[in-house]
Amino acid sequence: MEENSICITNPFWINIDPMERLLLLNFEKDPDELYIGFEPQVFDDGIHGRGHIVIGWRMDGRVDVYYQPGLKLDPEGYDIVGKGLSEMVETEFTEAYYEVNDFGAQAHYEFNSIDNRLVIIKISERNPRRRKPFGLLAPMGDAAEKPSAMPLVLLNDFYFIRKNNTEAKISINGRSHKFDELPVPMDGARMFYARYSPQPLIATLNPAFDGELKPINIEHQQRLASTEELDIELDWVKDRPYIKSLTHNNKIHPLTLKFTEAFPDIRFLENGSVLSGEFEIKGHPTTGKIGGIYEVRKDDEIKVKMIPTKGWEPSPSKLSLRFMYSVAKIFKNWPRTYEWTAIIRGNGNGVHHMQSKWDRIR
Repeated sequence: MEENSICITNPFWINIDPMERLLLLNFEKDPDELYIGFEPQVFDDGIHGRGHIVIGWRMDGRVDVYYQPGLKLDPEGYDIVGKGLSEMVETEFTEAYYEVNDFGAQAHYEFNSIDNRLVIIKISERNPRRRKPFGLLAPMGDAAEKPSAMPLVLLNDFYFIRKNNTEAKISINGRSHKFDELPVPMDGARMFYARYSPQPLIATLNPAFDGELKPINIEHQQRLASTEELDIELDWVKDRPYIKSLTHNNKIHPLTLKFTEAFPDIRFLENGSVLSGEFEIKGHPTTGKIGGIYEVRKDDEIKVKMIPTKGWEPSPSKLSLRFMYSVAKIFKNWPRTYEWTAIIRGNGNGVHHMQSKWDRIR
């Protein structure tokens, strides 16, 4: 290493899970004996491969995942979905189609469930009125009991399925189920509580980790460092680097974790020191932000804690959204129940090992 070079140690991570399209369909008020909703997803990337899955949301809060052959899915990634994974089944869909066009959502799925019942999902919007999408943080993480990460499902081009001029059908074993509906009109139209995004940004913050933190080489007074997936903005205080922000650039929209006060480099912490500050997570401006506090303390080991105490702060673009967020508290409040804790230990040679986890504190 050159004489003017030093290392920084970064304990934070933002992981992006690529997804092409997302559709969420609820029928909780007219439930099946097993399911209360379905969630079709479309993939076309180097991680998952190309194809469709349908998540079945069960009465017990867990999920079943039906996926087309050839897709590569990690079962452990579904512990943040509802109360966790029940079954993951490779499935030959007789119909698997989902697109979004100028008229709205178009979808058609047919497959057999784990108990060998025929499931039919059909959505065909033919509404001539222009869509007026908005941004949202989906409350996907609210039901997770033992999450391995904090899920950030940021939906920019997001909208509900309109009732007028729409064919909407969910049938299980020959019995049709009525879609849940929004309690109030939006944009002058009645809406199903069925929603979609043609460009979802699916991220996880600080997945649980147990291993060595790799140091990042930088030059003295360098303001921007980069890893394979993160751009790290630095501040310098008394010739010591502090992490000001981390940004994960991706094909949908950059996602940034920003600290105020900047987060100190753990190698320079003195025994007995306690430092704290605030953080915020922001993606596309329409999807608002998540805010909270952090604390780092150094004794025999280093302990870092993050809690999104401010929850989600939306940027509602219409009166109906303000009403929905004020009535349905789940949208804004669920992140406040997440707490990240990391224990970091050094070996005396500049190498640090970290164990981190998430807990629910509601």
